[in-house]
Amino acid sequence: MPDDHQFDAFGVAGHPDVKTPNLDTLARKGTRFSQANNIGSLTAPVCSPARACLLTGQHPFRSNTNPRPSGSAGDSVTIPPNLPTSPQLFGKCGYETFFTGKWHNDPETLLRSFSLGENIFLGGMCHHDAVPVMSRYQIEQGLQPTTSNKFSTEIFCDSLIDFLSTRDQETPFFAWMSLTSPHDPRTPPDKFRQMYDDENLSLPDAFAPEPAFDNGELEVRDETLAPKPLTAKVTQKHLADYYGMISHHDDQLGRVWQALEDTGVEENTIIVYVGDHGLALGRHGLLGKQNLYEHSLRVPLIIAGPGIAKNEVSQSLVYSMDIFATLLELAGISIPPDITSISLLPQLKAPKRIARKELFGLYKDCQRTIRNEQWKLIEYQVNGESSIELFDLQKDPHELNNLSADPQNKQIILSLRRRLASWQDRLGDEFMPIDTDTIPPSSNEYRSL
Repeated sequence: MPDDHQFDAFGVAGHPDVKTPNLDTLARKGTRFSQANNIGSLTAPVCSPARACLLTGQHPFRSNTNPRPSGSAGDSVTIPPNLPTSPQLFGKCGYETFFTGKWHNDPETLLRSFSLGENIFLGGMCHHDAVPVMSRYQIEQGLQPTTSNKFSTEIFCDSLIDFLSTRDQETPFFAWMSLTSPHDPRTPPDKFRQMYDDENLSLPDAFAPEPAFDNGELEVRDETLAPKPLTAKVTQKHLADYYGMISHHDDQLGRVWQALEDTGVEENTIIVYVGDHGLALGRHGLLGKQNLYEHSLRVPLIIAGPGIAKNEVSQSLVYSMDIFATLLELAGISIPPDITSISLLPQLKAPKRIARKELFGLYKDCQRTIRNEQWKLIEYQVNGESSIELFDLQKDPHELNNLSADPQNKQIILSLRRRLASWQDRLGDEFMPIDTDTIPPSSNEYRSL
């Protein structure tokens, strides 16, 4: 699991600049889900609830012991102790469970989920060349971390390779590696930074110097990483740093997959690459992930291994948390009842099959969204006022043209808002009530540049 990897920042996805040869190879060996979404967050650190959902297969109101809108940079989700996690279920079925990398939830859940763990970082972000790490044993004993001077991605990949090389080859395993790359501070090793010439990088289609309106979260830390209005030059530097981070961790992942081959278990191992959330980096005038546009909600998701369709792209709407049920079914382990996650095994065998007809998303108490194959609606409640955006994703995949003011779309908007309100009722989401008796005025039109 990378941190902040945009869903389309792959060579195999047709990206014009970023180089990811190992991830491209993985995608060709399996199935890539191009429409995978994170469900959103009630907190400014989006990664913590995203991980809780992935671990439990539950939506943000069930996977959090105290779900509430919060903006503190240090906030992390505590997972209810009665909710089983996927590694916990694998462990009960005889699997050896191992974790390395960033853990941004409560330590108690880590301890009950994994029997082994090395070089674990408890927290949300850190300098990549000064990572405070601990073993599972040290966490259990309440000891203090030690600071490693090796680059974060290399530390975590080394730990996973060591585990693969020394484990009992007769015992099945479940290993989870959570990278801090490409999260800021984006400081890729020089070799990988030099792969990208700032001035020759393409600006994203949705680039804008600044947001067109107040979405309720413009002062969050992520939005202060560059001065506004954004310039092409500043944005290109941020992109070059970001792509350098991705290419570096792509290179290191190649070492991990070589270790799978060297230990003779590659042909009997399911490999999943999934992001926690996306990132704006100049799109819509934003820098962070605290928004509900496609660039921030959608995540990379690749699944490869025995029994999985090769070199396929599924365009079915799915949640990243659907990995929970998918892996359990692939392993023949009973799936807990009453979870949000659904198994994607039908799509892994026949990628054109539809998993979900619609997806929902939330951010704190100011943004909610619903989308289907064609339409996407985002509703905002900021300073006591509501506004909406409506996009035709089939004609406008970059969400540039807000169609909410067109009278012909009134019934579409009303239908989507009713579906959104119904979803909120099912989840118990009372933080941003949708009034389906009225249709608020549209938010400001997206500025042409």
